[in-house]
Amino acid sequence: MRRLLQPVVFLACLASLAWAGPARAASLVPVGNFDQPIFLSSDPSDPDRLLIAEREGRVILAKGSERRLFADLTTWVHCCEPSGEFDGERGLLSIAPAPDFALSGRFYAAYTGNAVAGGDVGDLHVDAFTPVALGGPPLRQRVLTIAHSSRASHNGGQLQFGPDGYLYLSTGDGGGVGDPDDNARNLASLLGKILRIDPQPGSTPSYLVPPDNPFVDTTGAADEIWAYGLRNPWRFSFDRRGGQMAIADVGQGEREEVDLGAAGANYGWDCREGFLAYTGLNAPASCPEDGFTDPVFDYPHDDPGGGAAHGCSITGGYVVRDFGLPDLYGRYLYADFCESELRSLLLPSGPGGLAVDDRSEGLTVADPVSFGEDSCGRIYVVSQGGPVFRLEGDLGPGCHTAPPPTALPEPAVARPAVPPLVLLLARRGRGHVVRLLVRLLPCGENGGETVWLNRNGRLFRHKRLNRNCVARFRVRVGRRARFRAFFEDQRSQVRKIAFAKPRP
Repeated sequence: MRRLLQPVVFLACLASLAWAGPARAASLVPVGNFDQPIFLSSDPSDPDRLLIAEREGRVILAKGSERRLFADLTTWVHCCEPSGEFDGERGLLSIAPAPDFALSGRFYAAYTGNAVAGGDVGDLHVDAFTPVALGGPPLRQRVLTIAHSSRASHNGGQLQFGPDGYLYLSTGDGGGVGDPDDNARNLASLLGKILRIDPQPGSTPSYLVPPDNPFVDTTGAADEIWAYGLRNPWRFSFDRRGGQMAIADVGQGEREEVDLGAAGANYGWDCREGFLAYTGLNAPASCPEDGFTDPVFDYPHDDPGGGAAHGCSITGGYVVRDFGLPDLYGRYLYADFCESELRSLLLPSGPGGLAVDDRSEGLTVADPVSFGEDSCGRIYVVSQGGPVFRLEGDLGPGCHTAPPPTALPEPAVARPAVPPLVLLLARRGRGHVVRLLVRLLPCGENGGETVWLNRNGRLFRHKRLNRNCVARFRVRVGRRARFRAFFEDQRSQVRKIAFAKPRP
């Protein structure tokens, strides 16, 4: 920020439903106090085992009243030296538990490194860490390093595994007013971007590039780039229902913005700031008139009055999918670091739309540096000063992954009484291409819903069904592969594909 100092259970999301009966607004329930907390996640297999990242480089495990040091990364993290105005932006930035965390304990961390980490002081690092028995520094396995030593600000640093099983990383533009190094729109630079990789810790290379990344075949472009033209995307998130990405990009001096993630999108910085043309210091001499992906929402730094959003540095949150918070369900929750007010809005369902119904939630948290989401969808707010809060409604702190059955209107669910059958058909195309067709029977009202494709036991891709409840995938297969399709909690039979070496 600018001024701060799989498994299959994921697929079993229910449709958004309204339910009758009074529901009080969410309240903030203290989880605990920590030392400069910066991010929160949880064990994917146990949402009550919270992982709190502290800026100096410690990861704390909190479960109930238990507090213990889970991993100490301070050996490698550069943080908290008042060497410049924005040095407070350096440190441990975020963490992402590995999909096999329950067995391995491995997690990924994004941080600014010191000399021990390798490279120059302040470079961005993404590494895998595994705690070892009997304490001591965890096992470190390098994954990715990005040069970022010249300025301490605009690091970005959000890590999250997407619904496709790949690891996404946000990076800032490298710092300075108006992107003086012209990184954000430069496809040869990894700064000012959303990156997408397939980490392979302990291997050579340490990560693979997904073959469908949008610039893999673009001359002069970095293969890791998924989207670009961002100033400082401090936080982004994936909607647990449908997988849509929301990116909160911290602005320069006029606007803060929220973008919908899209492969290959150019969000326009430093030609655009929010919906406006950027005309400040180091503004480009000329900019194209089109080709930019507009935000779905922005707000000004100056107070426009009337209770509208304003502030200086957006802290992006999550689309709420906790059925214990009915008044917030389906709404994108966010805050501003300078204003401390929690707000929410309704994101559009796809590109070209705008967010609507922005409102205050009547809750404040001093210096909200981050939001967090545990593995059952409960939402947390992290204060830079130390407190961490969980949002709760009338149903209390439990894991509410389904609406209360006694409160649903009649009819409760507009779906066929018999769960649909998921069919997965495969046909070989030319070369090593496989054409996969997913069909739901009966179709009912499932057209437009999302189906997921699993490849060799990992989430791979997703698509919306057409009105006939059919989705088609085209996949390149170089060796034996096993595919399965999922719709909510229904799954297809496995389809095994094997290719021999092509004949000479």
